[in-house]
Amino acid sequence: MSSDETNAFEGAADSEASSVVARALARKEHPVVLIDGPSGAGKSTFADAVAAAWPEPAPRLVRMDDLYPGWNGLEAASAEVADQLLEPLLTTGTGRWRRWDWASSEPAEWHEVVVGHPLIIEGCGCLTRRTAPLADLRIWLTAADDVRKRRALARDAGGFDAHWDGWQAQWELFVHRETPEALADVVIDTTTPSRRAATGAHPRGTVVP
Repeated sequence: MSSDETNAFEGAADSEASSVVARALARKEHPVVLIDGPSGAGKSTFADAVAAAWPEPAPRLVRMDDLYPGWNGLEAASAEVADQLLEPLLTTGTGRWRRWDWASSEPAEWHEVVVGHPLIIEGCGCLTRRTAPLADLRIWLTAADDVRKRRALARDAGGFDAHWDGWQAQWELFVHRETPEALADVVIDTTTPSRRAATGAHPRGTVVP
């Protein structure tokens, strides 16, 4: 994105973050929030805005980018969120996730997450049929395919180019299997920061930064 586009997008995300925080806190004192959607939809920017708008205690922010075991790891990381993090967190009060070291292409240290603190998980694959019931607020971000591809490739300065098609193939399989958008409470279209979609008959709220 150009600097003007980036500023507009970040400003729009900031303007919506407070309402998302209020909605999450209305459901639970220390809620679990999932932010999912395709690459380039703006999940990281929006998660940062939500975290910044959160009152004390600040939420723990877990990024799926730190879990994927390589470029073919979407399904494995998605399963880890349920198996190692959210299900144990609910049943025992402690969950964990393992960082992937992209430089050495091998698993790195484990990170522990405990109850009593708000938790945000953002990234492709975090919202599934298994994780949806374990969260308190589920957010889906989307954007036009050409817009999000341009954003994603520009963001990674060439590092994503060779992997785009393979990642998209994994993503399409994930969406077909899990239908994650249908699991969301809030849907955000980030194609144009100033555009707002009308809320339809579906009980989910729809906001557009």
